[in-house]
Amino acid sequence: MTAWAWSALALFAGWAVTAFGIRAAVQARRTGDAGFRGISGRPGSASWWAGILFVLALLGGAAAPIASLAGLPELPGTEALVLRGAGLVITLAGIAATLVAQSAMGASWRVGVDAGERTSLVTSGLFAGVRNPVFTAMTVTATGLALMVPNAVAVLALAALVAAVQMQVRIVEEPYLQAVHGAAYSDYTARAGRFLPGIGRRTA
Repeated sequence: MTAWAWSALALFAGWAVTAFGIRAAVQARRTGDAGFRGISGRPGSASWWAGILFVLALLGGAAAPIASLAGLPELPGTEALVLRGAGLVITLAGIAATLVAQSAMGASWRVGVDAGERTSLVTSGLFAGVRNPVFTAMTVTATGLALMVPNAVAVLALAALVAAVQMQVRIVEEPYLQAVHGAAYSDYTARAGRFLPGIGRRTA
């Protein structure tokens, strides 16, 4: 299954370069700001752990195919080629959705949160029905990559990403957006799901 590991590594590298490197360069050219805010919160806090887990998830995404190439065995029952093929399709869909969602954010795109900063509330495009489509798309991508190279490292990386996203959204971003946008954000959360349409909407 070496070809699948090389494919997963190439897709991960392309995704990371486009979603972070190229996206930051485009952001800097358009706004004069690359959009990186780093890890928020004091060391040991929930928001700090969200950032740490996110970094570990990205490192794990690269480490999983490398570990496979180095001989790490895959999980039992994951030998079927249809599983790898599904992973490839899911990965490509996730990469495309990540880029589309990032583009829809326009000047509001950020990695991390600066509590003293005010950005526009994006509620159109993919954001019309889902409040966090970038994170949803990233999780889809990570799931696809884990199916392409189904070993323990991939599973741990996916778990770290899911935990990081949940913590970042619930503990860091939602309180920040509520404080900045007030009633407009409350109205938005009542009609748009958190990660999927219709799921996680806030009720009065």
